[in-house]
Amino acid sequence: MAEVALEGVSKAFSGTVHAVKDFSLSIAHGEFAVLLGPSGCGKTTCLRLIAGLERADRGNVKIGGRIVNDVPPQKRDVAVVFQSYALYPHMTVAQNMAFGLKMHGVPSSEIQTQVQESSRMLGLDDLLGRYPSQLSGGQRQRVALGRAIVRHPAVFLLDEPLSNLDAQLRAEMRVELLKLQHRLEGTFVFVTHDQVEAMTMASTIGVMRNGVLQQKGTPRQIYERPANMFVAGFIGSPKMNFIPGTLTVRGTEIVVDTAAFAGSLPARLPGARSHGSDGRVILGIRPEHVTVIGATSGPGSVEMTVEVVEMLGGQQFVYGTIAINQVLWVSVDPKHRVAVGDRIRLYLPPEAMHFFDPASGDRLDA
Repeated sequence: MAEVALEGVSKAFSGTVHAVKDFSLSIAHGEFAVLLGPSGCGKTTCLRLIAGLERADRGNVKIGGRIVNDVPPQKRDVAVVFQSYALYPHMTVAQNMAFGLKMHGVPSSEIQTQVQESSRMLGLDDLLGRYPSQLSGGQRQRVALGRAIVRHPAVFLLDEPLSNLDAQLRAEMRVELLKLQHRLEGTFVFVTHDQVEAMTMASTIGVMRNGVLQQKGTPRQIYERPANMFVAGFIGSPKMNFIPGTLTVRGTEIVVDTAAFAGSLPARLPGARSHGSDGRVILGIRPEHVTVIGATSGPGSVEMTVEVVEMLGGQQFVYGTIAINQVLWVSVDPKHRVAVGDRIRLYLPPEAMHFFDPASGDRLDA
């Protein structure tokens, strides 16, 4: 079994720069796990700790239930696919794919069989005699993957492997990677800063910030119940809208008051009364959950002045102001013609609202 676990792992550079802090994460055998976060959050350091390219200052790294803190990289049964591909320019595709097996003393006949099997899987049969300089970015990426899978490792570690590709090729490679993972039934740990890659590929996501794990869950769990404002804002494009306000509990009634609107909320709403008393909150709502209406429709109805319109063909996003210093992103049906300067009325459905503590940023009904 190729489960991976980091238990209370910390790593600092130069003694003061903490890349990873008390980090714990378990990845089951056969999972496609994604470490997601902005640049500098420590996700690549976690990958290097699993690979053995960095040594943890504290905590344990486990692969297959075995602590591998003192096991050298070449004996961890992992394969790393780097962002820069890291292909040998003086070797052909076939030689690049075979190099790792040759270093492990695998017989030539077996090397040839495994290279042919992997090249067929990745559609590289016609490229085996070419050199990296003769390949496109997508082809180089497939060669880097081929060099990894030819070894049949227990764990695949991928460090932003799609970031150097154009948008269309990235979309195609996402599909190919998922098909490959399903065929191999292997454990994949994929690092990216792109939330679209994470949401479309992962079976489980670990969201990181400043070396700390913010939340682990399925894409749906993280989208529907973000643990804090950072996760809520990082997942989704455009990001979740945040509106400061107060909640006042009056018996069985809960009143929300913001600079843009005020009204009553259903008492059953998660988080609406979890703070236990009157107090400030941050109300969150995703652009796709806001609807355009023709007239006032009770609590949550607000007028917005349109400032920016983004037409993306099948999608249309509108940016505007609903109060002084309060802006909002809204997803609007492309059939609804909207122009800069228009005033449109919106409805913010209470059941789509999230509530966060303004001091800690944590979800109130967590």
